[in-house]
Amino acid sequence: MCVLAQVANGSWSQYIVGPQNRTVVPSSVLSIAGNVTNPEGLLPNGTGNTVLYRAEGDTDTNASAITIDFGINTVGFLSIEFAGATDNTPGIRLAFSETKQYLANTSDFTRSDNGDTITPGTDQIAVQASPYTWTDTNGCQSGTQVCADGLHGFRYLKIYLDALESDSPLAQSYGEVQISSISLNYTGYLGTPDTYAGWLECSDFQLTHFWYDGAYTNEMTTDTVRASDVDPRDAASPSLEGKTVLFDGAKRDRDPYVGDLAVSGRTEYLTHYTGTPALNILADLAAHQRADGWIPPASINNYTLPLFDYPLWWVVSTWDYVLYTGDVPTGSSLYPALLSVLDAFYPSVTNTTTLLLSKGLSNTGSYGDYAFLSRSAEVTYYNALYVHALQSASSLASALNHSDDASRWSARASNVSDAVNANLWDPSVGAYFDSTDTPEGMARHPMDGNALAVLGGVANQSRAESALGYLANATARDWGNAFMDDTSLVPDGDQRVYAFLSYFDIGARFRAGLVESAFDEVRRLWGWMSARDPGTFWEGIGEGGSLYEQGYTSMAHGWSTGVVGLLTEEVLGVKPLEPGYERFEVRPVLGDLQWARGRVMGRFGGIEVSWGVDGGAFALNLTIPTGSVGEVMVPADGDGKTVSVDGKVINGTVDGGYAMAGELEGGQHLITVN
Repeated sequence: MCVLAQVANGSWSQYIVGPQNRTVVPSSVLSIAGNVTNPEGLLPNGTGNTVLYRAEGDTDTNASAITIDFGINTVGFLSIEFAGATDNTPGIRLAFSETKQYLANTSDFTRSDNGDTITPGTDQIAVQASPYTWTDTNGCQSGTQVCADGLHGFRYLKIYLDALESDSPLAQSYGEVQISSISLNYTGYLGTPDTYAGWLECSDFQLTHFWYDGAYTNEMTTDTVRASDVDPRDAASPSLEGKTVLFDGAKRDRDPYVGDLAVSGRTEYLTHYTGTPALNILADLAAHQRADGWIPPASINNYTLPLFDYPLWWVVSTWDYVLYTGDVPTGSSLYPALLSVLDAFYPSVTNTTTLLLSKGLSNTGSYGDYAFLSRSAEVTYYNALYVHALQSASSLASALNHSDDASRWSARASNVSDAVNANLWDPSVGAYFDSTDTPEGMARHPMDGNALAVLGGVANQSRAESALGYLANATARDWGNAFMDDTSLVPDGDQRVYAFLSYFDIGARFRAGLVESAFDEVRRLWGWMSARDPGTFWEGIGEGGSLYEQGYTSMAHGWSTGVVGLLTEEVLGVKPLEPGYERFEVRPVLGDLQWARGRVMGRFGGIEVSWGVDGGAFALNLTIPTGSVGEVMVPADGDGKTVSVDGKVINGTVDGGYAMAGELEGGQHLITVN
């Protein structure tokens, strides 16, 4: 049909962002200062050595400096091939940055910013006279002198001839250094066309790019645990050493946080369908569960960092792992830990009068959350997340044939939902309060609690539309939607944007049928980040669209990759209903798009979808692997629509603007609406 012909051209693989092999080389020279000759010698097509020279007694640290751009944000171990140097062991200092804004004589982040002490802002080299290859390695040449961090996440690198006074006499601040080449050994997940199990392409070039920018951001955070480059705040763990995980960020903190996994895990399943990185985190945290049922958020602080919400994200992410991968036996092995979380720890922090979780009970007053916010008492976010976790646990229990647990948790979720509506709804603005402990005159209304209340069914349709409408009006910024509507909790609360939370907010808008609002937020948020340095997705956005923690901000953060899931599950329309996509839904949201196509991988094989619109006509091609069943719904708003499946007209029940096209089994199918 003509509506499908337009989606047949082009190749999705052209949008892949990341390196195609482990060796990443500079793409351009940004600047030079002082006495530098042949700077282009550092580039792939350059010839000859790049030479840096600084005279003895020269006090200008920019007397001999070159700044290079690797073309993309990247992560790994830098190697420099030195062609020689004067015999006084001249020093080279290296400053790394993910952005030009924070590119200076010191790195935007070194491990010293998180408590390590050996690298005061730069990595140091004492260059030897004879040719050799130096590889950035965590440690010092001698004692505490001439030290380096090892792994870095960065796009830009400044190389300058200088030495710390404390490194004398091992390194000197003058002399000549010759460099023949420079490269990076990339350590993230290598995303090549043959490793993409899932992919997406649509008629909006910008949205398509967001999907692949998100995929690459997540690839940067998918790495092996090495004690030398995880968070120095006691995050190194023998039980994780050598295993592949999803870190929170490539540059920092390099902790495998389970809250982040609620987004980054889904991104991994929908791109490369590799469950191992997520499972390694889930299993390790379960193994470190406290006797009272609390599960640590990550290995940081030797598994003791007290967060109130992350055990709930562990429950949600455990069900996600089973649902997307189909690995039900692992769900069974993690089930005892899940029982303890929901039936031991959280009942101990439940207000028996309101039936709501209340932070402060059982000595949890000092516990933080995803943003270390000083919330207390009955908080909408914690309780809406509790409902979400109980629903996830109920689904897992059903998959494991624990029907009594499934019923009990489902009933508790319903009771908590009722309590949220009874205690935390603010009729004056039509949205949920942040907390029952909000100071007089400071009634906050958060994105997190309201979004999860909609997604978990706590809010009915009327309240969902009201809450999301209020927040869209109160919090919309050019760079996304702020996570609060005021500044009473944090000074920039009505400016700060967390893409982590926006994933759930936008998902709530799709669920509530606020399609235009959902697409608008996607384009503002990920459009802001995609159009700016370094091209990957940021940990947080601050006032005026800035880096919310300046140079310390992680600019490649897995929890900010939710655009991958939103476009795959809403625009392409494919969502798992049973583990491993044994049963799945296809319900594409068209918005202002003309076509979309893509693939989602399940345990029986790839599910391929291609849809297009042309005037009043709609067509969808669907390939289902043998063993899976798809529940297909197609847009059919308005009168006089004829729905056909494989050439046969059907009487599909229309609900909410969609017609039920039936439950389709393995094979190729064509569904049309005319």
